[in-house]
Amino acid sequence: MRWALIGPGAVGGLYGGLLAVVGAEVHALYRSDAAAVRAGGVHLRSPLHDGPVPIVVHDSVATIPPVDAVLVATKTTANPELAPVLGPLMGDDTIVVVLQNGLGVEAEVAAATGGRGRLVGGLCFVCANRTGPGRTVHLDYGDITLAAHTADGSPGGRTEAVEAVASAFAPTGIGLHVDGDLVAARWRKLVWNIAFSGLSVVLDAATDALAADPSVRSLVVELMDEVAAGAAAVGRPLPAGFGERTLTMTDAMIPYATSMNLD
Repeated sequence: MRWALIGPGAVGGLYGGLLAVVGAEVHALYRSDAAAVRAGGVHLRSPLHDGPVPIVVHDSVATIPPVDAVLVATKTTANPELAPVLGPLMGDDTIVVVLQNGLGVEAEVAAATGGRGRLVGGLCFVCANRTGPGRTVHLDYGDITLAAHTADGSPGGRTEAVEAVASAFAPTGIGLHVDGDLVAARWRKLVWNIAFSGLSVVLDAATDALAADPSVRSLVVELMDEVAAGAAAVGRPLPAGFGERTLTMTDAMIPYATSMNLD
């Protein structure tokens, strides 16, 4: 498959980079960083690959050739500006994989595509940082959950687009999961994001410090419970014990400064 990568930061640099490493043709839009990246190359430091990455660097969407799929890994604050970027890349069958956090992000990206293409949500549980132009460090975890977007939010099942993306990522070695209900998957992801990303900014602390302090850990649990209540209120109740399992995974995580904290 030929891919366009929009947003080659920590998340985009990792997942787009891994696709390129296993042989996919990946064209990345770097804009202001393009000259520096061309001069220094694209590099990924990860347990799955440590070295240069054969990504094609572009400073304009106009030079990106027709693609089969697009990885959108920008911050959600950039979504209102996506239309002129995605428009030239879209065909009716183009797959758009949205690697963002939050509820409703696929609907925002769908609006930017002009209603064309097939949207897939990508939920990444990963510790990764952008350390410089074209430089990504993958620190821990990395599993990605894929689920089909539907306009009305109903479960989309295992679509052809989801299966195509899963097949593309399979050789990378990253953990892959396919979920039939994107909205439910997004609520599960919010359990960690709202608790740890938010508190990491308020308290200016990494994940290990947040989880180790008993008073902060209690606040983490309260926030997770609030997210669980929200999920249940919209008919997407979380699995029993999900919050506790999420905390256990965080306890095992290397000390990590969240991207929201770094930003």
